Amino acid sequence: MDSWKRRVVGYGAFVFVVLVFTAVFYRWGMRVYEGETRTMIEALRFSIEMFSTTGFGGDAPWESQEMNAFIAVMDLVGMVLLIGALPVVVTPLLEAAFSTTAPTKAEDDLSGHVVICSDTSRADTLIDEFDSQSIPYVIVESNADRAVRLYETDHAVIRADPESTEGLEAARLPAARALVTDVSDQVDASIVLAAKEVAPDVRVISVVEDADRERYHRLAGADEVLSPRSLLGGSLAAKVTTALRTDLGEAVEIGDSLQLAEVSVPHGSRLAGSTLSDSGIGERTGVNVIGAWFNGEFDAAPSPDAMLSAGTVLLVSGRSDQLERLVDLANSATRRFGAGSTIVVGYGEVGRTVAETIEDADLPVTVVDHVDKDGVDVVGDATKPETLQAADIENARTVVLALPDDTTTEFATLVVRDLAPQVEILARVEESTSVPKMHRAGADYVLSLATVTGRMAASTVLANRDVLSLDQQIEVVRTSVPRLAGRTIAEANVRGRTGCTVIAIDREDETVSDIGPDTRIAHGDELVIVGTDDGIHAFEGAFT
Repeated sequence: MDSWKRRVVGYGAFVFVVLVFTAVFYRWGMRVYEGETRTMIEALRFSIEMFSTTGFGGDAPWESQEMNAFIAVMDLVGMVLLIGALPVVVTPLLEAAFSTTAPTKAEDDLSGHVVICSDTSRADTLIDEFDSQSIPYVIVESNADRAVRLYETDHAVIRADPESTEGLEAARLPAARALVTDVSDQVDASIVLAAKEVAPDVRVISVVEDADRERYHRLAGADEVLSPRSLLGGSLAAKVTTALRTDLGEAVEIGDSLQLAEVSVPHGSRLAGSTLSDSGIGERTGVNVIGAWFNGEFDAAPSPDAMLSAGTVLLVSGRSDQLERLVDLANSATRRFGAGSTIVVGYGEVGRTVAETIEDADLPVTVVDHVDKDGVDVVGDATKPETLQAADIENARTVVLALPDDTTTEFATLVVRDLAPQVEILARVEESTSVPKMHRAGADYVLSLATVTGRMAASTVLANRDVLSLDQQIEVVRTSVPRLAGRTIAEANVRGRTGCTVIAIDREDETVSDIGPDTRIAHGDELVIVGTDDGIHAFEGAFT
């Protein structure tokens, strides 16, 4: 029973007791002090008339002072009861009548949808992907306030318990194409068990925070178990700029020879401080600069006068030898890694993955954490200069911030940048909204766990969509676009309309990588598109 309903029942019982007490005492008082007798029904009628303010009938006025005093007291009690009825009864009833309530059951004709359990910040990217593909979904949210908030923002949501078979049946799980759950490791396992009881054949995808718990989710019946923290940690480790391990560890294969990669301009690089035109990147390496990240903002068509600063990340395509030349050029004047080490701050799932990956490459690494445990070299608060100085921050080349709290990560970035202006700062954050703040604080490269999780889940659910890059800050999508058949790249104006770039065309058994304004799109072609999340969504809205 809802809390306000319990209050109404309690209030009603209290009023009934007061009415009966008043009637009994009134009957006794009339006999003793007024010398008149009243039946219980008559006394009860008087009690109701008094408390409802409809009058006192023929009994007034009273002769005795005792009865007048009793009536005065009960008048005051009646006022208190009447005033108390407003917040206890009237207000909740009005709120229930006029407030928005989320539905408790999905529409009967809903099918082919994705059931999402539950509303988390990590689900935003997943929902955006579904919206761009016009794929129906329903969020199962047990919290009434969050469910109403989602409903009022036009999200498909029902208020139900995702751990119960009733809640999943209300979401029409048997008619769904898949279920995605990302709450917590234990709750997700419970949801998987309930889902397999309701719809054994529906694909269930669960997200784990601790990769060691993957086997338990599979034992529960999960068809796919995603571990975004491990992927995010591996991605950050691959971004550590060294002479032995470069950004090319994350290069995406587009065709037999074409690759797409993000190449950082590290602190101390000869490219830092030059414009894109003056750097001569295209002439000296042969790569094609598709776009660039400047202070965390992606520019799909950077101007030749765009300034390359430390921390700029270039998005380029080319053959592997061309990409290697660019990496050598970007690192040409930087300190060799042997002169310093990587400091990993935070030794949770992400930090441990980063540290182990760097150690496997036989490279020096120092781990900082506020808890003393195996694998931690320096124990202390990373937001305090003395802790970072104990980790030899002045001689470090790269700092990887793998802290679980975004606010702490932002402050630690400010401290690191103040102590070591030339160090390269790589960081993970929970929320995508923290990425711009991290860049303003001085971070060179930032990955959002929410974005990585959403992309992983979307790629797993959307089998018809080939998302080639899950952990980078851009998306690469291979898709057929019949509406563009017969047009040239210039006529289609993909970049001008959406900010995306066509970097290749898959045509029968070959990949056309030499794309120019006059390249004509033929029937049956699959375009390889690169762009930000918003750009990809704009492309799909305009052309698919």
